[in-house]
Amino acid sequence: MKKKVWWAVLLLLLVGLGSLSIWRIMPENKERSQPVRVPKTTLRLVAIGDSLTYGVGDQANDGGYVGQIKARLQQHLPKTKIITSNYGVSGDRSDQILKRLQNQSQMQADLRKADVIVMTVGGNDLLQTLEKELLTNSPKNLQQALERAGDTYQQKLTTLLQAVRQENSHAPLFLFSIYDPVYVYFPEVHAITDGVTKWNQISETTMQKFGPSYFVNINRQLSYGQYQSVASREKLAQQAAKANRASISQAEVLKVMSGQGKNLNRYISTKDNFHPNHAGYGLMTTALWRQMQAHDSFMYQK
Repeated sequence: MKKKVWWAVLLLLLVGLGSLSIWRIMPENKERSQPVRVPKTTLRLVAIGDSLTYGVGDQANDGGYVGQIKARLQQHLPKTKIITSNYGVSGDRSDQILKRLQNQSQMQADLRKADVIVMTVGGNDLLQTLEKELLTNSPKNLQQALERAGDTYQQKLTTLLQAVRQENSHAPLFLFSIYDPVYVYFPEVHAITDGVTKWNQISETTMQKFGPSYFVNINRQLSYGQYQSVASREKLAQQAAKANRASISQAEVLKVMSGQGKNLNRYISTKDNFHPNHAGYGLMTTALWRQMQAHDSFMYQK
């Protein structure tokens, strides 16, 4: 009888010690797995760049991706005051954006206070080269011109990013890719798509030296538009081949970019067949938001 009592007491003691251990461990594990993050009371976003930052083509007059990302942030952080500063100027190349940054004290001040920085750059640098070289009869000369222009662009982009980081070294920087706005019209003209690919590679590689920085690739969505499947793009290419679209004339390019004729990309503005429309800026915003969610520490207090 005494042995049974002794074993019962020992069992109760072991159960009690086990429960005590679990009680001590569980709160600690819970705290580690669910850290409490406090949103910032004010969040400042500074956008700098070209017409894509300015919002050209947004028929809703919502400020392009800047207006839409502000709404996303506000929805995600309802008690946070979201302040955006838009320093986009239509037509600016990388060197012109740099010049504005160097000469505008308000732009410098806003960058210093920024919690997050968003940029569009490179499209006009590439366009300048293509306008000069696209219509050449020599693919070799065009390739050499793109190589030279790419080296120059990399140097200019490096200088621009250095200037940005001189004002603000800590805020995460999200850099958009460029895209081919006339792909759906001339899918067989590889000079443009090759140039876009090269420029995006330069931008992504260069920005990695100026972290924290993240590349937001919108090339596929905006270049292909509604033709996202391989089958639909093959059909486009077949149609282009029948129309002998392996090369294009200056008149054809100007006709497309002036907004003449039918718009073939549902995410590009009908005014110029070049800039995103409101839906196109929505695609940009979604891509940006995904990257921001993956790197969201800028939204919360340290």
